[in-house]
Amino acid sequence: MAGFVDVLLRGVALCGQAMAIGGVLFALLVLRPAVRARPALASPLGRSLAASAAGAAVLGGAQLLALAVQLGALVGGGGWPVRELVASTYVRAAAARVLACVGLVVGCLRVRRAAGTGLGWVALLGGALALAMSAAWTSHAAARLGPRGLLLTLDGLHQVAAAAWIGGLGHLVLTALGRGVHAWPALLLKRFSALALTAVAVLVVAGLALTLSYVGGVHALLGTSYGMMVLTKVGILAGLLTLGGMNFLAVRRLPAASDVGPARLRRFVEVEVGLGVTALFVAASLTSLPPAVDVAADRATLAEVGTRFTPRWPTLSSPAITEMPVDDRDAPRTAADRAWSEFNHNVAGLFVLAMGLLAILYATGRARWARHWPLIFLGLAGFLLIRNDPGAWPLGPLGFWESMAYPEVLQHRVFVLLVVAFAFFEWMVRTGRLRSRRAALVFPLLCAVGSGLLLTHSHAGLNLKEEFLMEVTHAPLGLLGMLVGWGRWLELRLPSPEAWVPRWLWSGALAAVGVLLLFYRES
Repeated sequence: MAGFVDVLLRGVALCGQAMAIGGVLFALLVLRPAVRARPALASPLGRSLAASAAGAAVLGGAQLLALAVQLGALVGGGGWPVRELVASTYVRAAAARVLACVGLVVGCLRVRRAAGTGLGWVALLGGALALAMSAAWTSHAAARLGPRGLLLTLDGLHQVAAAAWIGGLGHLVLTALGRGVHAWPALLLKRFSALALTAVAVLVVAGLALTLSYVGGVHALLGTSYGMMVLTKVGILAGLLTLGGMNFLAVRRLPAASDVGPARLRRFVEVEVGLGVTALFVAASLTSLPPAVDVAADRATLAEVGTRFTPRWPTLSSPAITEMPVDDRDAPRTAADRAWSEFNHNVAGLFVLAMGLLAILYATGRARWARHWPLIFLGLAGFLLIRNDPGAWPLGPLGFWESMAYPEVLQHRVFVLLVVAFAFFEWMVRTGRLRSRRAALVFPLLCAVGSGLLLTHSHAGLNLKEEFLMEVTHAPLGLLGMLVGWGRWLELRLPSPEAWVPRWLWSGALAAVGVLLLFYRES
């Protein structure tokens, strides 16, 4: 649990860092020059500086909480060796980050109040660079043996570029708030497009160099948790680049004096922000894993990984409850445990595949009855209630209320209730009983957030081969789930003539999730 909380806090910190550093660069290089040409943009400039201060505050708070979680797990029940902790590089770098955050908050608010002097902007830029430098000293680069100056520089550049791009997108969305149909002046979009293009180039070059240093070959890329998460980041980056490339071409064609309304461009930017935030949480997950180049003994072979993705007939027969070690919750996993889990995943795949196929059928416009597909979630919820915990009610020796004392069982029961609630909620949206446009966005947001958590959770922290092989299918499931969520988002947000492509994408991705679950295997 401490490891998962630490990863989440790191993800929150990276999001705050993106808004802080990206906001400073966005205000300095995009908004400030645009204000000279169009003084009406002074209000978005002040809003952006306030958001940068908020991002720095979030980063500082998350850094302090993460430091407390890490040190608490490190010292356990013993005393706090304060002198040794303060002497460590990590604690000093974390303290420097917090101080830089305080300075950036004060600087942003002062520049905002004073309408921005040259010296104030220089101080803000210095604070942003200090944040990036201190971030590099809490990364894998700082922990390497031998010369590490190049790795620290590459890591700092990588983080600045990510903040300029993803954080800049967040600030771009902020500038559109309250502007009605006139979302963005073209001159602002053109300046940000140039900034984003530069940031992407730096991000890719620095990321490639870091990958070559930390992965060490194709076998490590495909046979370790670190490599799997790198490939996941690449998959998300591909989606970001696709949307960004389409936006870049659209911006290049705009007349310099035009304003851009909130149609395709604005919706694509919303999805870019969502994908960017997920990429930051995946990056946070990477920091909790040992670099692939350092993992040798527990590295899976390509054949072992390929076996997990080789289709075979689903396991539609379950071990008897008497074969399960239900009396000892801490017993090592057995062949019966794996068979039980495979059966659960495969049957769940049947439910999800049925929903995906009905969603595709409804997308054809020829079967309105297929809009009731969310009700299949009720069958999935009933199945999970029975099968999730073989040692608990209704199959195991633990009674219903007695089993609720176990956090894992309680968590599973809460998830079942959420699935039931979601089934009725989305069914009401699909059948028109709930007409709110915001209510319709709940389904895509839950899919996107759930998929992000699936990609972010602690991935075999000890990098044991068996744990990695059991989790290796999570990455494609998470990526497909993100496609379901953001595809549905675009279907709802785009004008009707343009919504048919995302409609087919997300419904096809939902069916693909069912297929992956149907062929899921742990042996």
